[in-house]
Amino acid sequence: MKKLLIIFILFSNKLIAQNLDKISFKDAVKMGLQNSVRLQQEKNNLVATQASKTSSLMQIGPSLNVQGNAGRNDGNSFNQQIGQVVNGVLDFVSASVNADMPLFNGFNNVLTYKQNDKLNEAQMYLVQHTEQTVIRNVSSQYLQCLLDQQLLLIQQKTLETQIKTYEQIKEQVAAGSRAEVDLYNQEFQVKNNEVLLLRAKNKLRNSKAILADQLQIDPTLDFELEEPNWDFNFNDTEATDVETLKTTALTNRKDLAQVQASARASELGYNATKGTFFPNISLFVTYGSRYNYIHPINGNALENRSFDNQFFEDNTQLTYGASFTIPIFSGLRTRSSVVRRKMDYENARLASKAGEVTVKSDVLTVYQNYVDAKSNYEATQAQLKSGELSYTLEKDRYELGASDIVALTLATQNLTRAQNEAANARYTLMFQQILLKAANGTLKVEDIP
Repeated sequence: MKKLLIIFILFSNKLIAQNLDKISFKDAVKMGLQNSVRLQQEKNNLVATQASKTSSLMQIGPSLNVQGNAGRNDGNSFNQQIGQVVNGVLDFVSASVNADMPLFNGFNNVLTYKQNDKLNEAQMYLVQHTEQTVIRNVSSQYLQCLLDQQLLLIQQKTLETQIKTYEQIKEQVAAGSRAEVDLYNQEFQVKNNEVLLLRAKNKLRNSKAILADQLQIDPTLDFELEEPNWDFNFNDTEATDVETLKTTALTNRKDLAQVQASARASELGYNATKGTFFPNISLFVTYGSRYNYIHPINGNALENRSFDNQFFEDNTQLTYGASFTIPIFSGLRTRSSVVRRKMDYENARLASKAGEVTVKSDVLTVYQNYVDAKSNYEATQAQLKSGELSYTLEKDRYELGASDIVALTLATQNLTRAQNEAANARYTLMFQQILLKAANGTLKVEDIP
């Protein structure tokens, strides 16, 4: 049995490892949404606010309960069966059905229900905003991993080129056509690129560990990242102008909708608390009965009527009427609660206004960053072509003896820097496109390539 269990566990781990051999961009986002602890917590809070909303709705109507007790009294007690005080042991059982219907309480129940409805709406917006935040964070880290992966590949190719150049110079030095100092300089470049390669590997490993933490998967599992098929046609249909983007964001941003709904809930809570200044009027009705059994006193047995006779006939009682409570003085507790609720509302209103400013600022910043990233991408592509051409020409000149090792090293470094900057600009532009949708409040899983 133990062997079968061990085989099952190993087989399961193998399946998991196979499933994680390669993770696509969209799969990573889906895993992040499925495994996000914060998102699951906010969804749990949504269930709780829905329950509070339903409960407050039902509290507008009548309340109903059943009460009962059973016990024994040893000593003096008034027995309604014989109409006198009895000194002895008396067993009793009683039960009643009670109903209460509020007529007026300053509209506290109605306003409380509306408040809980707005709190539930605010929590729903928070869940949606958290989903977009998870998509944004996972996308950012995934693209960071892709960038680190690309930079690692660039360093590997650069190291291979430097090693080939080193071997060529070594042969030329042996043949006497090159100075030995060129060999030492090139050896330094090889060792330097080996160090840079180790740093690139370490950076990629750390970035993958952070991504694994966001996806809530085992960070020790080795997995590859799939390059997304991203369209770089610069479709600016969603980025026509800042004013249009601001209007879209003010309509669609879930974080803004959340603080606005919270502000409305605070206002309703403040109005509900003010209702405690008014009288409270309600209707009530109680229907119940009682059974008594008197034990023999000094050996003399008393006549006790039957349970059915007492509980269902003689002792039934129906009580109904209206009750009211008029608040006069409660140590200023009511006033203190009203003031506290009012301040909560004022703070929520301020947060709502600040949220609008934040949204407009985000849109302006993200749009400008998107425009800059697009320009930077185009510039780095041109820079990369120039760097490749410069390196090729300088390498040919060096092989012909028309240039020295310093110029070749500089051309190699410029090419590597151009490759790194082009890769960085590419993934930065990809993330800025995601940020643009996030700033508009329109980011969805379907937007991920």
